Order: sequence, then structure tokens, then C-alpha cells
Amino acid sequence: MLGRLNHVAIAVKDAEKAAKIYGAAFGAEISAAVPLPDHGVITVFVNLPNTKVEFLQPLGETSPIAKFLERNADGGIHHLCYEVADIIATRDLLIAEGARVLGDGQPKIGAHGKPVLFLHPKDFSGALVEIEQA
Repeated sequence: MLGRLNHVAIAVKDAEKAAKIYGAAFGAEISAAVPLPDHGVITVFVNLPNTKVEFLQPLGETSPIAKFLERNADGGIHHLCYEVADIIATRDLLIAEGARVLGDGQPKIGAHGKPVLFLHPKDFSGALVEIEQA
């Protein structure tokens, strides 16, 4: 049921600046900055051969990333995203196993234009987990 690791997300104050070193030092492909108002973030992706690194910048003062950066001024790993074949079936199975889905439990469209859900970090060894429809 669990697919590949889609990306590791890192919260930062300036996503383009944070991603720049990956392009300069490693020659990685860097995406354009994309605002996602529904999620309160600006994203920049570093595309790697086997996964991606997502840099998350707050989009407004009410952004969950702004709150994260208040607690972690230097930024840091925010979440892991895994692909799943069927997001609704996966959600239902996780809930049946005792995991908590954040928000209203209904998928939102994420940065890749696909449905996503976030799962409570206390249910995943302290890590915020995002699942994305493959």
C-alpha cells in the first residue's frame, strides 16, 4: 500500500535561496517557486533521481510554516511525503488502525496537482507524514 518516498519537505524562510545551493553545488534541477494559497505556502522543488526535496516558505502570517519557523527559527525538516495508490482506501485503513488524519479528513490538491492528506506526527514516531495519490 505504501509507495515510494515522493519528497522530504524542509521549512525555510526563503525557498528559492534554500534550493539554490542544490543547483549550484550538485547540478540538480530546481523548480520555479509556486504559491499554494490553500496550504499557506510557497514551494520550490529540487528534483533528484530517486526523490525530491521540497522547500516550504510561509505564504502569509497564518501559514502553518510561519508557526513552524517561530518554533524553529533556522528551519528544519517539516514532513515526509509517501505515494499511495488509493488515498481514500489508505486513509480509511490508517484510521481503522488508530492513526489521525489532520484537517477535515478530506484530501486537498497538493503541490503536484494530486490529492494529499496529512497524518498526525504523534502516530508516526514524531514525524508529520503526507500521503499523496500516485
